[in-house]
Amino acid sequence: MHQNAAVSFDWVRAAGAGLTFRTITDADLPFLARVYASTRTEELAPLPWSDAEKASFLDMQFRAQHTHYQTYYPDALWLVVKHDGRDIGRLYLDRTPDEHCIVDIALLPAHRGKGLGEALLRDLLDEAAAAGKPVAIHVEKNNPAMRLYRRLGFKAEEDKGVYDLMRWTATSA
Repeated sequence: MHQNAAVSFDWVRAAGAGLTFRTITDADLPFLARVYASTRTEELAPLPWSDAEKASFLDMQFRAQHTHYQTYYPDALWLVVKHDGRDIGRLYLDRTPDEHCIVDIALLPAHRGKGLGEALLRDLLDEAAAAGKPVAIHVEKNNPAMRLYRRLGFKAEEDKGVYDLMRWTATSA
């Protein structure tokens, strides 16, 4: 995987919110799996599975997702999001010649709804606008963050079943 190094970007809102970033390494996989699992808790809650069965399912799903992302977005930025020195989430960003694709963005539950993700997203949108590129992201239809994406100007472009392909352009904001 990648070197574990702190990385900096010209993301002023994120920096102002106390966010820093570092490139993921294999040692981060348990943490990244925990972030992933935290995004699926509500979905799995009604299932009559034991905690061990849910954990096994989530681990399998995380590994499949991680492999898929690494295969289909080989040149993406793979970042651990940090706040006040603690790992709190992940950001996977693929900058292509045509667009910036947010492959994945997720924060642990204790850090959601506090403006951290919004600060980071606004910086990502500013960066894309300066490059003259749209921003794309796949968002589950029942994801509570859907309201944030819509408020920031993302529009559903394609129904992918469970997900919507959302796209932001500087003119749609």
